[in-house]
Amino acid sequence: MTVRAARGAIKVEEDSPACVLDATERLVRAMLDANGAAGEDLISMLFTVTDDITSVFPAEAVRRMGLGSVPLMCAREIPVVGSMPLVVRVLMHMHTDRSLPDVRPVYLDGAESLRDDLG
Repeated sequence: MTVRAARGAIKVEEDSPACVLDATERLVRAMLDANGAAGEDLISMLFTVTDDITSVFPAEAVRRMGLGSVPLMCAREIPVVGSMPLVVRVLMHMHTDRSLPDVRPVYLDGAESLRDDLG
């Protein structure tokens, strides 16, 4: 096993706790599934949010999933003019047998356009 990191992002419909937490949980579950990972494989997760998300920490969604022992951190994304609003991004560090090219990023609900190199 080695340490790898997977990226992900999701655009949320609105800045409300329910919307942010539901979207974040859906994204994290999709990232775990796409990479064949389980909770015990996780090392840590870093979340960033755009400046317009202030209602809740996205890491709370992971704690609600029963992964509270995973170190989690939240931060603000750099506010670049013209960037996509209402986005939660994740950098998930994990133990895996996958090679680097086999680690799968996950972008959902409009965030796919953030990575046109993946299309």
